[in-house]
Parts: sequence; C-alpha cells; structure tokens
Amino acid sequence: MTDNIMHVIDLRGRNLSRADLLKAMPRADMGTHEATELVLPILEDVRKRGAAALRDFEERFDHVRPIDLRVPKQRLQEALEALDPKVREAIEESVHRCRAVSASQVPSGFHTDLADGARVSERWIPIERVGLYVPGGKAVYPSSVIMNVVPAQTAGVESLAIATPPSKSSAEGLPDPTIMATCAILGVDEVYAVGGAQAIAMFAYGAAGSEEQDGEILCDPVDKITGPGNIFVATAKSLVSGVVGIDAVAGPTEIAILADSSANPEYLAADLIGQAEHDELAGSVLITDDESQIQKVQDSLNARVPRTEHSERVHTSLSGSQSGIILTDGLEQSIAAANAYAAEHLEIQTSDPDSAISHIRNAGAIFRGSYSPVPLGDYMSGSNHVLPTGGTARFASGLGVHTFMKPVEVIEYDEEGLKALADKINTFAVSEDLPGHGECVLTRFVDDPYDKQSLQEQERKAGLL
Repeated sequence: MTDNIMHVIDLRGRNLSRADLLKAMPRADMGTHEATELVLPILEDVRKRGAAALRDFEERFDHVRPIDLRVPKQRLQEALEALDPKVREAIEESVHRCRAVSASQVPSGFHTDLADGARVSERWIPIERVGLYVPGGKAVYPSSVIMNVVPAQTAGVESLAIATPPSKSSAEGLPDPTIMATCAILGVDEVYAVGGAQAIAMFAYGAAGSEEQDGEILCDPVDKITGPGNIFVATAKSLVSGVVGIDAVAGPTEIAILADSSANPEYLAADLIGQAEHDELAGSVLITDDESQIQKVQDSLNARVPRTEHSERVHTSLSGSQSGIILTDGLEQSIAAANAYAAEHLEIQTSDPDSAISHIRNAGAIFRGSYSPVPLGDYMSGSNHVLPTGGTARFASGLGVHTFMKPVEVIEYDEEGLKALADKINTFAVSEDLPGHGECVLTRFVDDPYDKQSLQEQERKAGLL
C-alpha cells in the first residue's frame, strides 16, 4: 500500500476562534531573519563599489562573470529573431490580454466641491522610474516580464529597468534568451544581467560603472522595485524599503482549492501538483467538506506525482508542513478556512461557485470553476500573477496598474473658501497646542494674529465670526 503524500488537518467539530483558525493553517516559514545576515553585506558592497561588486557577486552566486552587466540592445533583438515562432505567438497573446485588462484598471481622478471656492481633487501620477525583478533559479519566467512591464507601461511609467540573473548556459553572462526576447517584444531595452540581492541593491542605490562598457553610471536608482524572487531577493527588498518603494515581500508561492463533493478529484490533484512544481517550499492546500473525496485525491496524487517531470520537488512540497488537506464540517467552515489561509491563488471548485465567491474576503486572485486553473492566470488570462503570499492577501492586493501610480490630492480654496473656515481652523490648532497653524491662516485676514487680546475683535471686523 502506498502512503498518502499529503497530511490532513481535521477541523470538524471544533469551535475555533479567529486566532485558532489562523494558527491551524499550513504555512511556510519565510526565514527572512536568517537571510538578513547574508544580505546586508551584499547591499552595502553594491552601494559602495557599484558595478565591480555586481560582477563579483554574479561570479560568486551565478558562477559567471558578465562581460556586459547591461545587456546590449542588439542582443535583445537577436534573441527575438531567434525565438521559436510558437513561443512568440504565445507571448504576444499573453501581452495582448494583459494590456486589455490593464487598460481597464487605470484609475480616474475626481474632484469634490465642498462649498463655494472650496475644492479637493485627486490626481493619479505615474511613478517616474521603476526597477522590475524577474527571477531565474529553478525555472525561467518570461511571464513575469509581462506581468511587471505591461501594467507599468499602461500606468505611464517613463523609465523601466529589468534585472534578471544570467543564464547558466551563457558563457558571456547574458540572461535567458526567451526573457531577452520578451523584453524586446515589450520594447524594454534597459535590461541587466544581474540577479539576487545584488540586483535589488543596484536598483535601490544605483551603481557606478567599473569597466569601459559600463559607462560612468551603469544604473540610476529607481523609485520603486517590483517583482517576485527567492528568499534573498525578498529579504533585500524588505531591507531597502525605506530607501525605495516595493510592491511586497513575497514568500513561497501557494494555492488553496475550495472544493465540495461536485469537484473532480483528478482536477484537484493535478492543480495541487501544478503549484507544488514551483518550489519545495510551495504551499498546496485543499479545503473540502467531503471526507470521501480526500482518499480519491490522495490516490490520484500517488499515481501522478511519480510521472511528472519534477516529481521529487513536487513530493517534497506536497508532503511538507506548508501543504495539506483541510477537512471541514461544511461549506461555511470551508469558506472560513479559505479566508484565514488568504491564499495567493484560490480556486473555487464547488457546485455553486458564485455563492462561495461572494463570501470570500481574502485571496490574491480567485479562479472560478473547474476550467479556470491557476496556470491560466500564470500565463494567459489577462490577470496578473504577481500576488500577495503568506497570508498577506488579508490586507494586500496583487500587482496592477495601481502599483505603478500614486494618488495625489490637490487642495484649492479661494479667499472666501478659506475665510469661512479660518476661525474653526484656529480653534482646532489652539486645541492641539499648535497656535502657529492658526496664525498661518489668520494672517490672511487680520492685521495681527499674535495679539491674542484683540484677536476676537480683529476676527469680527474681518467677518470671520
């Protein structure tokens, strides 16, 4: 008899508090505390030595010393020309769909008239310069190029830079050809063959050149850094977040599937495997109220896992403490568990998915029905696959056009608009022991706001009372 791969968390018959429910969820340990000790010296060295440090770290971590840290434009174009036409077609379709959705996300400004001469409006302003990190490691992610670049371009970001590790197969230290080709398709020509924490340092602090081909300045600092990465990238983003903006500190990827007896166990098993393929620390969680379904899924996993290409990685992920099958009393408890887990990706495979979705509060993205699996969102749905992990979907959202814009309020009061509030503002300011705030306003209407004995009379004469 084959042992079951995934462990079961039985919530049935338990009256769980919010704290108990959160504690019961399987979760990977981010481990950023341990990584901090390793990352801090990298950040400081890149800040001080620029491109020289970047080359040293690339040689140390990626086992190649790039000739060109900034990829020549010609090499991007050559990669595009050599790209398999079928792969190019798939990439272009993904770009098309992502652009369509992103165009609908652009926020509109507004204004509110509070009285005559009293208006507050809001403008959405694109961030000026953004650094986009595209991971390498166990897989190549041209899809991450699309998911970062398209919403940034749609938002109107003027300056985009991409950093991605050199390919292990390139003696020159160039990035993966498909990633370079995707950059060319999107019209991004500032691409760096730099990975890991050193890439985050380059974006945050900028980097002076160290060799002739670098120029005096290899890379200018950015205003915000986005994109997923490993534990060292996540830690580096966290450490520089006071210097630049970041989208999130991403942890291992994860899926939760909310299912009932109507779900196909073979689909469930395949979808759990698909997410586990990413990483040994990836979380794959099934939430169901159908006890009989659990063994069917386990049996399917036992049959499928040995046959998938990355079977060892998948088995490690599915059997880890961050994965599991949560058995509940019914749909209501299943929904409560899903909201507590707050999955990066949440699939809904129930007989009435719309009813379930209406009660979901916490998820990075929701995939409705049996024919909306997570890989659809990874590549081709038009949605964005850079999503909050580690339960942060309780308060955070996925990457989108809004990530690359900032709302700025514009306050425009004329003389009469301010005059109507001057006395109230002064009263408020004095109550906070900040009389200078009130005097700032009163100066516009009275002769001497500092003469408190006559101030009331001055206000009366000025028509403030």
